[in-house]
Amino acid sequence: MYNKSIFRTAILFSVILMMIQSCRQDEIKRPSEINCPIMDNADFTANPKSDRFQAILNSYVGKGLPGITLLVKDDHGFYIGSAGMADIKKGVKMQPCHISKIASITKFMLGAAVFRLQEKGVLSLDDTISKYISSDILSKIDNGDKPVTIRNLMNHTSGFYELIKDEGFYLQVLNNPGRHWSQEDLLKYVYGKPAMFSFNPVDTAAYSNTNYTLLSMVVEKATGKPHSQVMHEEVFEPLGMTDTYYFWHDDLPSDRIAQGYYDLYNNGNLENLTNWNTGSGNGYGGVYSTVWDMYLFINALFVDKTLLTQASLNQMLVFHKTIESRKHLGVACFKDFIDIGDPTKDYAWGHRGRDLSYSADLFYFPEHHAIMSLIVNYGTDGDSPLRPVFKEMRDNIAKLIVEAY
Repeated sequence: MYNKSIFRTAILFSVILMMIQSCRQDEIKRPSEINCPIMDNADFTANPKSDRFQAILNSYVGKGLPGITLLVKDDHGFYIGSAGMADIKKGVKMQPCHISKIASITKFMLGAAVFRLQEKGVLSLDDTISKYISSDILSKIDNGDKPVTIRNLMNHTSGFYELIKDEGFYLQVLNNPGRHWSQEDLLKYVYGKPAMFSFNPVDTAAYSNTNYTLLSMVVEKATGKPHSQVMHEEVFEPLGMTDTYYFWHDDLPSDRIAQGYYDLYNNGNLENLTNWNTGSGNGYGGVYSTVWDMYLFINALFVDKTLLTQASLNQMLVFHKTIESRKHLGVACFKDFIDIGDPTKDYAWGHRGRDLSYSADLFYFPEHHAIMSLIVNYGTDGDSPLRPVFKEMRDNIAKLIVEAY
């Protein structure tokens, strides 16, 4: 989600201002050592591979990742564990009960809420977005005059310009890191910019955060409610996700948020960028959660099938033929891990989360009846030395999940 080259260029000209602003942003408080019942529950290390999963986490903290939490659940039981630090400066160890930003997994959850609205007859994924978004807005967006549907937003076939790659947007993040962005604020960086491709959804797809900003607006027009409220009503509350928050709409706990880090200067030093906001709260990012609450969501979605009907799941799991960053794009969902082993059985359904100083993965491996819920308090969308380290780790976790017992 984050454009590293643009951001680095801006830093060269604004480093002093950046440091001053960063020091002033303290809306998200530092965590404390907490009483985490998971740590003392033997059921959560019952999986026969538990020691091997823990060894992976320990190894990659040793390679530089600040803090990691992982949940794996399959037919042989749970593994839930952590390694590293939730707060390096305070020396607070990472625990499964710490809450972290899960970035674009927000899209996965908003998408599920939209499917539930369709099931209730509030909207249809085949509605054109012009039914919900004014011509004043769409006329300023390239491809906005095309018959773009809600489905095209959700499976990234609209072609709409990617606001996250806009230089002007990142300069504003730099100048005011803690800003609370509105949808209209963000769309200013889309207006008048060229589409990524001509609207041709059968043949062309490419990931764009702009799609989910517009989707949040569709939800608000269709329901007459803030989309944050819809996410709570349709997803968080029904599933008992009591440790899940949508920033900036929800107040975050004062003592449980793991700090987020990034090697901003590419010098091996991890900078605390917890309070830097790349547009959270506008459909494409902003959810903070735990590996357990993430598990509740994906287990209800794909295992218990209590969140959506099978008809909705069938639509969600239609994947575009385009392969982008080792994955296929579905409808608010990815088909990922397509190249770690046997592609006919070792793939997973779910979503990645990548932001400036946090990363997450939430996936279900249907052929192995296994769930992977992963949080790392380091930003891996930018091209830093730790990004390949993170990618190697997630692949190794997935390979262990699909390995035969």
